[in-house]
Formats: sequence, structure tokens, C-alpha cells
Amino acid sequence: MTSKLLYSLAFLFATITAPLAALAQADSQWLAGQSTLSYHMSHPMHEVDGVSHAARGKGICHTGQCNFLIAVPVNSFDSGDTNRDLHMIETTKGAEFPMIQVRARFAQSEISQQWIHADLEVQFAGQTAHYSNVPFERIQQGSAVRITGTIPLTCSDFKIDRPTFLTVPIKNEIPVHVDMTWHAI
Repeated sequence: MTSKLLYSLAFLFATITAPLAALAQADSQWLAGQSTLSYHMSHPMHEVDGVSHAARGKGICHTGQCNFLIAVPVNSFDSGDTNRDLHMIETTKGAEFPMIQVRARFAQSEISQQWIHADLEVQFAGQTAHYSNVPFERIQQGSAVRITGTIPLTCSDFKIDRPTFLTVPIKNEIPVHVDMTWHAI
């Protein structure tokens, strides 16, 4: 092959594949639909789960990076015991800091993959904690995308005094399971 023919083939290949690469990195916006966030507290005497369906969120993917913001009211979590829920709001300073905010950042190339690995910044109880490379499974459901995973929160990450039962504190770990449906807008 001559160098002129090689140059022409290379130019043709670049002309065909450039739009495909641009399409893969196209800007997109996302809006949260249904959501279930649940925390788990563990104590030697019992296990407790608190659930909220009140999370809202929005995401933007631009120039190779996706940034999502999720917010949920502290008082929207229900553990099945009103007294415990009120104590949780008091312990986490929910009156002063009524919202939990999660900012997720990940590579735009993962938006169509089975697994998304996000760097998270969580604001809760007046404190901010960072978590790196947290895996979330992405499941396509028609035109919607379902994202599930667990944020490995701990009381100490947010300087929360661990509640006690019979003078024994709960475990430090309070993982939050996330199950949210997102729609491209």
C-alpha cells in the first residue's frame, strides 16, 4: 500500500469513528424517580432498619464526568418506632441539619456499564465525609435506569455519639442501602 492510500484510510476511519466517540460522551441530564434509602443499625440485642422513600436527585454528565446530587430529609426515615425515629433525629441534629446530601462523581464512560464506581461526598449531621470508588449496580429497566448499592457510613464519620440501649452502644457501622430509579431528561 502506498502512503497516500494509508493516509486516506486513516482519514476515513477517523471520520467514521469520531462521531461515535462524541455520541458516547454526549451530555446528558438525569432525574431521580422512585427511591428507597434504608439505614441499618445493629445492637447486640436487636437490629433496626429505617427506610425513606423521599430522596430526590438530579445528575448531569458533561465532558467525560458525571455529577449527581441526591437529597433526603432526615425526618423522612421510618424505623417502625416513632420514639426511636425522634431520638434518631435528635442524635443526628436533624432539626439543625434537616437534609442529608450525597454528591456522587464518576466517569461518564460508566453511565452505560453494569457497575458505576463513584466518589461520594456525604453531608449529614453537620459533618462531611468522603468515600472513594463506591460500587453501584446499574440495571436498565426499559427507559429507566435502576441504581443499587451501599454507602458504608459510620457514626464516627459524622461525629455522632452512638445511641445506647441498656448502656450498650449500637455498632459504629450504619450502612445505607440505595435503590433509586433514574430517567434521562
